[in-house]
Amino acid sequence: MSSDYSGEPVISVSGLRMAYGTRDILTGVDFEVRQGEVVCLLGPNGAGKTTTIEILEGFRLPSGGDVRVLGEDPATAGDAWRARVGVVLQSWRDHGRWTPRMLLGSLGGYFVPYSTPERTRPYDVDELLHTVGLDEHADRKIATLSGGQRRRLDVAVGIIGRPELLFLDEPTAGFDPQARRDFHELVHRLSDLEGTSILLTTHDLAEAEKLADRILILTNGRIVADGSADELTRQVAGTAEVRWACGPERFVHPTDDVVGFVRRLVEQQGDELTDLEVRKATLEDTYLAMVQRFEAGHGAAPVLEEVPR
Repeated sequence: MSSDYSGEPVISVSGLRMAYGTRDILTGVDFEVRQGEVVCLLGPNGAGKTTTIEILEGFRLPSGGDVRVLGEDPATAGDAWRARVGVVLQSWRDHGRWTPRMLLGSLGGYFVPYSTPERTRPYDVDELLHTVGLDEHADRKIATLSGGQRRRLDVAVGIIGRPELLFLDEPTAGFDPQARRDFHELVHRLSDLEGTSILLTTHDLAEAEKLADRILILTNGRIVADGSADELTRQVAGTAEVRWACGPERFVHPTDDVVGFVRRLVEQQGDELTDLEVRKATLEDTYLAMVQRFEAGHGAAPVLEEVPR
């Protein structure tokens, strides 16, 4: 996806704080999201991801700081603002006797008054059912759908109003591999073709790496890393491992110069090499290392440098 995001931020968060009694959950969160950008918020359980998202959605009042979403304070924004925002919760279990077509048609009606020439609302129901892969199940009662099919319906409910900003909370939980691939294509379509900004949370780091233009890591009440998956990995855990075998003997060596090391290895071992593997640090390696570091109270938030592409 493009990394050229101009204009005013869709989300702007500065000094966000949240406390429950004497317990500080968020201690000064700062970040921005721009139009068409897909941003993934990662963090361990209890780090404050859900609290942050609920504040941005206007469902919870912060203890302090400044929050602007689509130019307004979510806590006081009205219905016209809410029509521009989509939310996909972890589960949707109401209206079991309805069908997907009935539910989407009913919900879509709420968005008609907020349609504009630039953004017609809502989505056409049949088009949306096709987009999320529910064509064949459009007229079945929701209570009879499988978990994966219900999750597809959750996504459809979240985007029926063609939102400018979409919040996704664990969006592919319960998806089979094909449904997950279809959903990833939908996210790219929304961001690339419709300019939809997306803020998602997930525990699937491979999914975060595939979807996100930018990744935020939240732990100990603040953002400790902000950058693309490639930037975070190369800045924080840039060392790779080279594994090789010479007959029954196996070896492993960490190095920052993979090409140079492998070249020298081939020159030295030649035909004796029977296996060779290069394992680069993954986003999971980076994420775990950073969370462990900051939960142990070591280090300051890293300053990322521009990574040559």
